Amino acid sequence: MTTEDPLALERQVCFALVVAARTVLSVYRPVLEPLGLTHPQYLVMLALWGREPMSVKDLSEALQLDPPTLSPLLKRLEAQGLLERRRLPEDQRSLAVTLTERGRALREEALRVPGQVLDRLGMDVAELERLRDGLTHVIDAATSAGATTAGLSRGR
Repeated sequence: MTTEDPLALERQVCFALVVAARTVLSVYRPVLEPLGLTHPQYLVMLALWGREPMSVKDLSEALQLDPPTLSPLLKRLEAQGLLERRRLPEDQRSLAVTLTERGRALREEALRVPGQVLDRLGMDVAELERLRDGLTHVIDAATSAGATTAGLSRGR
């Protein structure tokens, strides 16, 4: 087979995306470890550092995770004392997620994460921003084509 083959592994966007995601996440792992966070937990914290309180539904939408995937993450972060989940007085069916003082304080330590990741990758900010913008375009195109993010974490 040649690289002209449309079914060549190295020509597949899906393969490049999966390998890129797996390897980049392996760069994050040792950077997040001192914070006591996994990458999915870090994403939850990023969302909450950006805006809190958030309903579980809004957090689920922001992270593009289905609630059954998000719930265990929230439980672990709550057990670590980083956030609280409470019923909203105006709607007892909805849970509001808020950071604790400890969760807010962790943001100061997390400010070092982007720089450490940049250093480990050996790439500049502009290059990574172009990549992020390109990936966002691919996500938008896939979404327009009917793709969903629901259930991506299932089966693990």
